Amino acid sequence: MTLRKDTLETKKRILSVCVRLFLEQGYHNTTINQIITEAKVSASSFQNIFRTKDGVLYELIEFMFNGQFGAARNIIGLELPPVYTYAAETAIQLVLTELNENLRDIYLEVYSLPSTSEYIHQHTAVELHKIFGMYFPNYSESDFYEMEIGSAGIMRGYMAKKCDIHFSLEKKLSGFLTLSMRAYKVPEKEQQNVLAYIKNTDIRAIADNVMQKLFAALEMKFDFTLKK
Repeated sequence: MTLRKDTLETKKRILSVCVRLFLEQGYHNTTINQIITEAKVSASSFQNIFRTKDGVLYELIEFMFNGQFGAARNIIGLELPPVYTYAAETAIQLVLTELNENLRDIYLEVYSLPSTSEYIHQHTAVELHKIFGMYFPNYSESDFYEMEIGSAGIMRGYMAKKCDIHFSLEKKLSGFLTLSMRAYKVPEKEQQNVLAYIKNTDIRAIADNVMQKLFAALEMKFDFTLKK
C-alpha cells in the first residue's frame, strides 16, 4: 500500500522520536504517550501507521543488523576462514549489550518479538549456510534456518545475563562461541584457534567503535541528535 505524502512525513517524525528515545532511555522506558507527544502526532495516527510500539522495531532492525557481517569482515580481513567472521560478529553484538544498557534492552526485545526474531532467523540463516555449509554438505538454507532458531536462543540468553565479577566478558564470549561452534560442528582444533583469536583481539574497543558509528548512522538515517 502506497502511503500519502503527509502520512510518510508523520511516519518519519514518529521514527525519529522513537529511535532517539529507545537509544537514550531504553525501549521499555519509552511510552506511547511520550512518543506521540514528542512527535506531535495523534494516538490514532500512530496506531494507523505502526499499530503498536513493537511495530517501530521492525523498521529499526533491518538497519541495525544488515551491516553486521560486513563490519566483521572488515575487522578480520579476508585471509581468515569464515568462522572467524561469525565469531567476530557475534562477539561484537554481545559486547555492545555490555557497553550500553539501552542497546541491551533493544536487542533483547528484537530477539523476543515474533516479527523481528523471524527477520533475524531468515537473514542469519543465509550467512550461516555460507559459513558452516562445509560441515553440513547436505544442508540447505532451510536447515540452517532451523538451527538458527536454537543459536539465536543461546545468543539472547547470553545477552540477557549481565557480566559481573563472577561472569566476566571473556567467559561470556568463550561460553557462547564454544556452544555455537560445537553446534555447527567446527573441529575442536579450529574452535581453540578461533577462541584464541577473539581473546587476543580488543573486542571491547572494536565494539565501542562500532557502537559510535552505529549511533552516528542512526542519527543521520532517522534525522535526530542524541543527548551527549
